[in-house]
Amino acid sequence: MRYLIFSGLLSLMCVQGNAQELYVFSEPASNLPARSLSVKIKNHFVTRDNIYGRFSNRLMPQVFFGIHKNLMLRAGISVANMHTPDTRYESFNVYAKYRLVSKDDIHRHFRLAVYSEFSETRIPFHYDEITLMGDKGGVEAGLVATQLWHKFALSGTIGHTQVLHKSRKDNVIYIPERGYQSLNYSLSGGLLILPKEYTDYKQTNLNLYIELIGQQLMDKKAGFLDLAPAVQLIFRSTTKLNMGYRFQLNGSMQRMASQSWLISLERTFLNALKKKQPK
Repeated sequence: MRYLIFSGLLSLMCVQGNAQELYVFSEPASNLPARSLSVKIKNHFVTRDNIYGRFSNRLMPQVFFGIHKNLMLRAGISVANMHTPDTRYESFNVYAKYRLVSKDDIHRHFRLAVYSEFSETRIPFHYDEITLMGDKGGVEAGLVATQLWHKFALSGTIGHTQVLHKSRKDNVIYIPERGYQSLNYSLSGGLLILPKEYTDYKQTNLNLYIELIGQQLMDKKAGFLDLAPAVQLIFRSTTKLNMGYRFQLNGSMQRMASQSWLISLERTFLNALKKKQPK
């Protein structure tokens, strides 16, 4: 029992200390604490889409598994009305991240990880933009590095996506030409605003974020660069409320919308995957 209590408090301190790298729109190189479980509900929405010219949204329930300190898994589905006039099931998604490098020092650390993602969707092929959160089915792999300096964290991601769609192998000439592979990149910064001094894991955290998110198709000339400011509240080191706004700075591709919002709520259960001790 003492070991469980100590492990739980240590994990809570780790979550608290790394708060400013729990990005809203991207994943850091750090993982969920080992043997922990996290449940997240995300709502991504646009006020006016380019298909029906109306408000549309995508609801994404997700479950995260801290298998090991170096390995994290995620599984989720999406339910939306972004590509259809009514709300329906869209896609299934799985994600894995493995931490390769971990260097720790006082008030700072560096993490380097690789990730892979797979998504299967029932949505027709719409637009140039490639995302695996419901719009496209395919695979992605990449590298993410995160550096923490006391209350500020900086993270960079680069990845490659391949769309797996039946039209890729047919002999039809599509106009406009379709893109099936992309280079994705992001640069994310997070700053811990509150508390000014950490004294207890029950303190509420306030984090501010700014993220640059870009994509370049590799089989046609089209791309975009977005800016995404966000705010995050963390309650008792286990519950996160995220709110962010994403808008296009520059772009040359067909997209559902150049502006969108994201709201998510996540609850972490520490030692939820702990093996039961024999009696």
